[in-house]
Amino acid sequence: MINSLQTMVYKAFGFTIFSEISLPEIPHHNLETGLADIIIKKTDLSQLVSERSSVTEHFVVKEKSITFHVPEIATFQIRNGNEILVSPLNNSDEDYHRLYILGTCMGAILMQRKILPLHGSAIAIDGKAYAFVGDSGAGKSTLASAFLNRGYQLLSDDVIPVTISAENIPIVTPAYPQQKLWMESLNQFGMESDQYKPIVERETKFAVPVSSQFANQQLPLAGIVELTKTDEAEIRIIPITKMARFHTLYTHTYRNFFLEGAGLMDWHFATTAKMINQLSFYQLQRPVSRFTAHDLTELILSTISKEEKVR
Repeated sequence: MINSLQTMVYKAFGFTIFSEISLPEIPHHNLETGLADIIIKKTDLSQLVSERSSVTEHFVVKEKSITFHVPEIATFQIRNGNEILVSPLNNSDEDYHRLYILGTCMGAILMQRKILPLHGSAIAIDGKAYAFVGDSGAGKSTLASAFLNRGYQLLSDDVIPVTISAENIPIVTPAYPQQKLWMESLNQFGMESDQYKPIVERETKFAVPVSSQFANQQLPLAGIVELTKTDEAEIRIIPITKMARFHTLYTHTYRNFFLEGAGLMDWHFATTAKMINQLSFYQLQRPVSRFTAHDLTELILSTISKEEKVR
């Protein structure tokens, strides 16, 4: 049982969360009755690690559990879509624990619950959600921040939860009100780095609260924009064709290497098959030679406007 005297209650990713580990990034939640959707607790997994030496080197992915070990930090186990076990090592800093809890562990929880986790940022535009996906460093969070600067709202940064409604409409659930921005992006937006907390392991990347511009309601997903970098001087936006959309969604599924071991490949295919004809898909190529977030924002808004006129 989780120790209620040390437990805090939070709300994120659409779930009520009991946690023995403080999660200051997530809003507190008043739970009057009922049980939590997800429980996060500290425990000792050292015997599990010693019994399975492979845990110290690899993820161990099974249908009901995913276990991984971060040297000098902690061992984590995610079970049954409702439990995250954390076994800290060597009095390690809880900042490190939260980094993995809110990232890899929540991605695993979503998959176990058959909620598609996309790797990117989601913004609310005119009552619809638009997801910006891409490899690490593609500029997803920076682009989302450019939209926030124009008065739009954030739904999620890093892990985007997508469900399919009874009407086969993809729906984005808000995650929690925080962005992660590199020093370069802060400078471009006129933000002072000393006002924000550096993210552990990345001294030039910062946690930026966005509570005042956080969309706290589910929204239908209307489009996917894949960000890529180019050495060319010009920005290009290219429609992604029907079959290539499967590849886009698979590539940018958060921790997609969990899928096979967890027995979720068929589910993933069926879920993405319901999405490819429902959404607009674009690849947006941004030059690496200059800061383009504001130009990209303008191009995306223009493209959305043209689509709406056609419909």
